[in-house]
Amino acid sequence: MDIVPDADAEAVEAVDGVFLTQGAVGEAMSIQRFEIDPGDAVPEHDHPHEQIGIITEGAITFAVDGDERVVEAGDTYVIPGGEPHAATNRDDEPVVGYDIFSPPRANPDWGE
Repeated sequence: MDIVPDADAEAVEAVDGVFLTQGAVGEAMSIQRFEIDPGDAVPEHDHPHEQIGIITEGAITFAVDGDERVVEAGDTYVIPGGEPHAATNRDDEPVVGYDIFSPPRANPDWGE
């Protein structure tokens, strides 16, 4: 069993105001914590990984296929692999959540 202590995990600012922290990585899946500052966004992107997540603080607006959906604290969601999506924090407080990816996914570098 592998354990990734929270104190050892380092947040990476993938784009302005979007912080990702890589958690445990297994052979079939990985977990990543995210925090998005008020007014900041994850640009539209896609990846081959199925993505299942939960919002633990705040609310986030996902844009998928031209449809916007608000996901609030306690809500869970799934985004199929290959589905273009974006996310924006339109609230006045940070949004925090966790995503599980299958197959495992490393922190993306959207800044490049």
